[in-house]
Amino acid sequence: MFRKFLKVLPKADGRSKLDWQNHWVESSRHLWTEDAKAFLDQLVQPVPSAFRDIAKHSIAAEIGRIALEDQASEVTRDHCIKGYIVATPKRDNKFLVRFLEKNQIDYQPYKHLMNK
Repeated sequence: MFRKFLKVLPKADGRSKLDWQNHWVESSRHLWTEDAKAFLDQLVQPVPSAFRDIAKHSIAAEIGRIALEDQASEVTRDHCIKGYIVATPKRDNKFLVRFLEKNQIDYQPYKHLMNK
């Protein structure tokens, strides 16, 4: 609850973290394909259902930001993986590695993000 309160406090630029998340989600909405949405759903599956929508929104915002900064024409799995790593705590990297290995996705290109 307290973390949610901190998300709505304005930062130095006058926008809160929640404002920025909403901005990135709305700005990137047209870039999302059905495959990218399904992949994001798979990534957030282990999150308890009570928190899943909030986690999905936070992660989608980061994915959208990355895709827009890359000037991509659509959100790809690469954007989803990078966004997931950046948006989630380091302790969630273990799940991501297991998920990627299970789905035979090479995670070597993302190791540098996991070690930050």
